[in-house]
Amino acid sequence: MSATQTLQSRRLPRPSAVLELLKPVTWFPPMWAYLCGVVSSGVALGERWPELLLGAALAGPVVCGMSQAANDWCDRHVDAINEPGRPIPSGRVPPAWALGVAAAMSLAALALGWLLGPWGFGGVALAVLGAWAYSLEPVRLKRSGIWGPGLVGLCYEGLPWFTGAAVMAAAAPDGRVVAIAALYAIGAHGIMTINDFKAIEGDRALGIRSLPVALGPERAARVLCAVMAAPQVVVVALLLAWGLNWSAAAVALALVAQAFAMRRMLGDPRGRAPWFNGAGVGPYVLGMMAAALGLGLGLG
Repeated sequence: MSATQTLQSRRLPRPSAVLELLKPVTWFPPMWAYLCGVVSSGVALGERWPELLLGAALAGPVVCGMSQAANDWCDRHVDAINEPGRPIPSGRVPPAWALGVAAAMSLAALALGWLLGPWGFGGVALAVLGAWAYSLEPVRLKRSGIWGPGLVGLCYEGLPWFTGAAVMAAAAPDGRVVAIAALYAIGAHGIMTINDFKAIEGDRALGIRSLPVALGPERAARVLCAVMAAPQVVVVALLLAWGLNWSAAAVALALVAQAFAMRRMLGDPRGRAPWFNGAGVGPYVLGMMAAALGLGLGLG
């Protein structure tokens, strides 16, 4: 390490740069999924507000924030190509600091998860393990366009949903809750692929086989849409079978809205992927809550 690099590693980064490292914009999905789990459990909040607030904070700022810091540290060479303005390649956060933040937040997540009881701690422990397995060598599941988005979809949607329901019930969730959470986690595989369209050059240069790299942007976009839509069709069918008709109708409407967004995105997948991240994902997460409300009323 050169003298300049040593000096940079000892420099205290600005709080704004550390916050950027934690990517607050990514915290919403797991927090929303945890809330869906709470709602779908059918358990009245009553005096359970601490579990709701602590679980949401863990899902978003703590665990998701930690995963972003870990990913940026592991991806610092990729980001130097794709996003040189990110905190680490730009020099605003030294790599040693980023690794320290990720490690400290991992320990903090486990300590706080212990306060949520065995179900909460188990969910947090799996999420922390998944975050490091996604980014860190030699596992680095991010290299795969199948396993990488699948793991993130599970940790962003399915695991927080399951954990929220389990923490509220202090027991394993109802099988219907598990089924819906799993289906939305599968659909989230497509959502997580959206972010790969902006990193094609860097991923290709460093051997990361994301779907846009492996299949090309057009074919990857079609796969993305199919993976998002198919589980929601099953969700609608299950909700109808369980007599939750209004909930099924709301999810179906959300899927129709996504279909219009998908059609526009398919015309220029690479250029419109950022747009689809809002226009397509918004109805998806609204459908999640509609399904959770239906389950909660049915189980309550």
